Order: sequence, then structure tokens, then C-alpha cells
Amino acid sequence: MVLGALGTLLGLEPDLDVVGSAADGEDALRLICSLRPDVLVTDIEMPGRTGLDLAAEIRRRGLPTRVVILTTFARTGYLRRALDAGVSGYLLKDAPSATLADAIRTVHGGGRAVDPALAADAWGEPDPLTERERQVLHLAGDGLGNADISASLHLSEGTVRNYLSEAMRKLGAPNRTAAARLARERGWL
Repeated sequence: MVLGALGTLLGLEPDLDVVGSAADGEDALRLICSLRPDVLVTDIEMPGRTGLDLAAEIRRRGLPTRVVILTTFARTGYLRRALDAGVSGYLLKDAPSATLADAIRTVHGGGRAVDPALAADAWGEPDPLTERERQVLHLAGDGLGNADISASLHLSEGTVRNYLSEAMRKLGAPNRTAAARLARERGWL
């Protein structure tokens, strides 16, 4: 329903053409590769690939599509990760449709469009986790044990324990579950 409404609202803008829509990240990537849109509007959390995964893949493939994230996640950790993945816009779903349309125009023109309040908050607490700590903590938060994490990431179990211990220390968490919860709340996972 949200996808259809968003397409309809953007289609009302005289200078914007909605060339496709996808319900999950895999379909979105296929459409991006075949349709080559100027701008992709996506959410962070989707089945298949996340919006952050899509942005990183677009960058990796050298595709010209610029990315705008439209999400409910008003967390600076997500914003930082989005910018690191090459996202040009990051807006919250409660923004007026005119704000989204203006953001798309700005991003299409080569600029950035970021929710102002979230951008101001992003100057605060930095993400203390390394990418590998984030990967290990994410899997631990999904309930995987050290042996499964080790096999999944091709690491020794001792290395997995070290990454988990370091992540827990950095986050001041008493255990892996609390560390994963805290990192998710802050948008770092």
C-alpha cells in the first residue's frame, strides 16, 4: 500500500517520472540494472537486500543511479552507514511528499538531501564498531552461536570471541544479546 501510494504521489509531480517499483531488494536491483533510473527511492529494511545493500551494490557496480533512503529509522547510526554506502538522500517517512520530491530533485542535480534534525544529531555519538565487529554482533544478535558465526564468516571461534568481547566492551554491554540490542537501537547494526 505504501509503495503504491508513494509511486502515485511522486507521479503527480510534473517533472518526475516513476519508471518502476519493487517490493524487495532483489527485484529493485534487477530493475535498477535494466531501467537505469536516475534516482532510487528505497527503505532501509526490505526483504532480500536492504536499502544500504542496494546503495553499496550500485556504487560497487559503478551505476549512475543515485539513492534516497526514505525510512522510519531516525537513528544517526543508520544515517552514517547510509552515507558510507554512497546514499545521497536520507529522509523520514513522516516528511511531507513535497519534501521528498524536492529531495529527489536535489539528489538528481548532484546534491545531498538529509533530514535536518537527524543531520544535526549525527554530529553526536560516533559508531564505535568496526565492520567485522558489526558482522559478528549482527549474527550473534540473530541467535547464532560462536561456531556458526565462525563458519559463516570464515573466522576461527577464538577470533569470533575476541570480536564479540571487543564489541561488548565498546558498548558497555554485559553480554552479546545486550550488545546487539543496543547496537540495533542506535542504528549501528
